[in-house]
Amino acid sequence: MTDHCGYLYNFKKIKEEVIKLNNNINFLVVTKNQPLSKIEELIKLGQLKFAENRVQEAKDKWQNIIANNQKIELHLIGKLQSNKSNDAFNLFSYIHTLDNDKLARIFSKIESHSEKKIKYFIQVNIGNELQKNGIAISELNEFTKYCKNDLKINIIGLMCIPPINDNPSAHFKKLFNLAKENKLTQLSMGMSNDYTSAIENGSTYVRIGSKIFSEN
Repeated sequence: MTDHCGYLYNFKKIKEEVIKLNNNINFLVVTKNQPLSKIEELIKLGQLKFAENRVQEAKDKWQNIIANNQKIELHLIGKLQSNKSNDAFNLFSYIHTLDNDKLARIFSKIESHSEKKIKYFIQVNIGNELQKNGIAISELNEFTKYCKNDLKINIIGLMCIPPINDNPSAHFKKLFNLAKENKLTQLSMGMSNDYTSAIENGSTYVRIGSKIFSEN
């Protein structure tokens, strides 16, 4: 089986598995480092929800596609530098990595001058890791209220990346409870290596890339 056939086969198989676990799941295909040819094949199969890690790469690949297909949803799932905020706002429909008040204020200001409104997930440092981005759990309630009530941006849910060597289930359960506590209904959790556990623990958005595009 060629690589071309391989990723399409993986995509169909994984999507079927995800839908069996939760028919209402938002299945995001992460297209970081993937060429336009593969993206176009996935769109032909009806996939409309995609995710990218870097703003510049996404802009280079997706700007024309989105201009010609308004049904495409593009999600930013990587760390966002503040100097890329305007490009991110213009390109993406969802930001999954809102992780500081500076970014929140920037987006609030951008939205005040635009008819476009996008949807945001607050990234939570669920494992309290020094090297990880995200809002500390102890600061989450206050930050969520600030974004929703003061800045008036549309916070729809929480996002996390569990510590790599931990059982992710406990972290997913914790994020579920934090979302409930903050009256948020959406959860962006689960990647190629742990999406089954994430869905079982209430995820509404899974972000899958390497398992689709891997040659193994």
